Amino acid sequence: MLDTETKNKMRDMGAASLLDALSALDDALTLGLSFEEKLKLAVDDAHAVFTHAKIQGLGRRSGVRYPDADLRRVDMLTERGLDQGMLAQLGTCRFIELHHNIVFQGFTGSGKSYLGSALANQACQHRIRAHYVRMPDLEELISVAADRPHGKTQLLKKLSNFTLLVIDEWLLDPPDEALQSFLLELLERRYDAASTVFCTQYPKKDWHTRLGGSVHADAIMDRIVHNTTWIETGTFNMREHQARIML
Repeated sequence: MLDTETKNKMRDMGAASLLDALSALDDALTLGLSFEEKLKLAVDDAHAVFTHAKIQGLGRRSGVRYPDADLRRVDMLTERGLDQGMLAQLGTCRFIELHHNIVFQGFTGSGKSYLGSALANQACQHRIRAHYVRMPDLEELISVAADRPHGKTQLLKKLSNFTLLVIDEWLLDPPDEALQSFLLELLERRYDAASTVFCTQYPKKDWHTRLGGSVHADAIMDRIVHNTTWIETGTFNMREHQARIML
């Protein structure tokens, strides 16, 4: 048993979870174990609690559209044409270690947002900082930031620092010149340093035009196309499919 002074010191040092784990040790189950063995059990339990709390916190702060999205529960209907092996590979988050990007491209309702959310959730499970943002919301964030001193710089720094950034509804509306400049700087900072997931209706051949067809478009495309895996989510409407199932 630890005395009160020792317990208070542990709490002061931020070791409350370890204290709780030590206090929870079952004397009957740990009878005959050495001090080192008992301490190892307590540390294992405390670390599990710490890891779970960290993952939960990362998940809450990621802001994903579908908090329960899970790559293991993706509907692999034949009509979708998804590659289960590819999804399993993405689930390892190895692409994030390599600073590669992912594009989910397909028709409305084909499950792009779910897949983007699932990747962000998977990253959180690996204790990787992830963030999800819709392109229209990003435009609004930039507009609000522009009205604050150093606001755009701070927003740029924040978005650049996420190890995984999911941009949903990418190029839903053609960006104006200010947004093009912001995107160029954002992708320049993230290039070969972090991973970005783009969820979009538009195939690669349409991106340059929707980006304005200017030198900004050239530069933005150049920072995406060279280290990106393109995954087609098809034309099958999963919203209609799920609605039929619920009937």
